[in-house]
Amino acid sequence: MQNVTVLGATGSIGLSTLDVLSRHPESYRIYALTAHSRMAELAQLCHHYKPQRVIVARAAQVDELAGLGVTADIGVGEAGLVEVSVAPEVQVVMAAIVGAAGLIPTLAAVQAGKRVLLANKEALVMTGELFMRAAQEHGATLLPVDSEHNAIFQCMDRPGESVHEQGIERLILTASGGPFRDMSLEAMAGVTPAQAIKHPRWSMGPKISVDSATLMNKGLELIEACWLFAVRPDQVQIVIHPESIIHSMVQYRDGTTLAQLGRPDMRTPIAQALAWPARIRSGVESLDMLACGGLHFQAPDEDRFPCLRLARAAMAAGGTAPAIVNAANEVAVAAFLQNDTSFTSIPAIIAGTLDRLAVQSAHQLQAVLDADRQARVIARELVPRFEVET
Repeated sequence: MQNVTVLGATGSIGLSTLDVLSRHPESYRIYALTAHSRMAELAQLCHHYKPQRVIVARAAQVDELAGLGVTADIGVGEAGLVEVSVAPEVQVVMAAIVGAAGLIPTLAAVQAGKRVLLANKEALVMTGELFMRAAQEHGATLLPVDSEHNAIFQCMDRPGESVHEQGIERLILTASGGPFRDMSLEAMAGVTPAQAIKHPRWSMGPKISVDSATLMNKGLELIEACWLFAVRPDQVQIVIHPESIIHSMVQYRDGTTLAQLGRPDMRTPIAQALAWPARIRSGVESLDMLACGGLHFQAPDEDRFPCLRLARAAMAAGGTAPAIVNAANEVAVAAFLQNDTSFTSIPAIIAGTLDRLAVQSAHQLQAVLDADRQARVIARELVPRFEVET
């Protein structure tokens, strides 16, 4: 029996994780659930899964949960998130908090040597070198949950060995292309938040859905792949694959290309990471190859989706550049979702922030946190320059 902490329980990844865990009550027990908002939903989850600990963002939410009949031990804030990530009773931590807010508890879980199911890509984007070094030094088992990185992990002959030792020449990350895959740049300038969060293949939260629409999600995944698998940016190729059947591929020097295929359902990579090296049922039906039809691929257009270029350049620059890009993107996406800026202004705000903030060494956590804070200040200052025309 393994105890599991789910960071970000009310989000799409958190809910999918709970669905998988509920199918194997003989093997897993919910130790802690955390949520930033949606207290009514969190209360329902508490009544169903009966966690020992619950962590919320603000003190006022403690009384709100108590009023909804939650009797678990309730903690507050980042300190509470860290507590349930490093607790001795916990063997597995699902890191599913969206954005930079997930960095500290996820890093704490790694430093505590836990089995960390990594769905929070921003933690690795911001502190790649520190994060991977901590995992090695503290004996953490780091398993990717993003469908693309999980697919690469499954296609590797010997996960944990260097790509050179395995004869790997290239990683191929597939992307659906999002809702605006075939839309002109001029038309994209007028899209609304409601259009941007309507993903054609996946059911995700607003922020991740917008990142998918700008292809920044794929840019962040490129950075994440470089750290997870110790490859250079030029060894990672992005390919648009609208059907989202092939989740990613690995090319070997002997001419072999291995691909992981499956239905577009996050329960598959969650179950794979949860039970690795074993396999357990996820609740997802196996793929019917005869029903798939054709599989199509095309190169992404970086003129229409410049976030890809910005992310690749940030990884190549190194240091705090990825943290700056991530922070500026979070601010720009939040502004877009609030109708304070246009969809096509998101990359402009990111580029402007990079131009105004010098890249520093990222060997120390404080340097990364400082870069994150400074980038957010600059990005917020830039938002009014790109106000939506009325």
